[in-house]
Amino acid sequence: MINTIDCREIFKRFKAITPNPTTELRYHSTFELLISVILSAQATDVSVNKATEKLFPIANTPEKIFKLGEKKLKEYIKTIGLFNSKAKHIIETCKILLTEFNGEVPNKREALQKLPGVGRKTANVILNTAFGESTIAVDTHIFRISNRMGLASAKTPNQVEEQLVKIIPKAYLKDAHHWLILHGRYTCTAKKPKCTECVISDLCEKNGV
Repeated sequence: MINTIDCREIFKRFKAITPNPTTELRYHSTFELLISVILSAQATDVSVNKATEKLFPIANTPEKIFKLGEKKLKEYIKTIGLFNSKAKHIIETCKILLTEFNGEVPNKREALQKLPGVGRKTANVILNTAFGESTIAVDTHIFRISNRMGLASAKTPNQVEEQLVKIIPKAYLKDAHHWLILHGRYTCTAKKPKCTECVISDLCEKNGV
């Protein structure tokens, strides 16, 4: 695995290129972010944004989406994979937010993970992006490039998360999630990584593999 000195240099370079990284999901409230992240499971941010740009002007609060109902919600999200189960989870989540959290998105992991459709990865995204916590949500991009680059050596997302939290300097930990996703999405791609364009290629343990 990469040593701590090289790890620090990697994130120093990421920061130089993108000082203030954030999600590519479009949202205007913590609740909108929550719904977008639930929808993004096994779907692209682009497809989610296309759906929510029609949904949110009509319903963008727990009350409004719950009132919309599962059947009508499906009409707005039917272009997204697994839309049937996601619609059910979102309606159930809205009900819980209304009955247990006064319509507000909770800022604690345990409470977030009690919401239907919210696992550890989604909770980490909300805690990081909405509440500024130094969490890392390991999606397919982060899992792939962390193992490829040598930032981690693990077989599960949870193990990758644990290793990343330990090796990434605290000064970079809050934004690390977004930097890694952007790097995996646009440079260190799955099939043809763009190593010749990569700003950290000299520090990558598996350059070109």
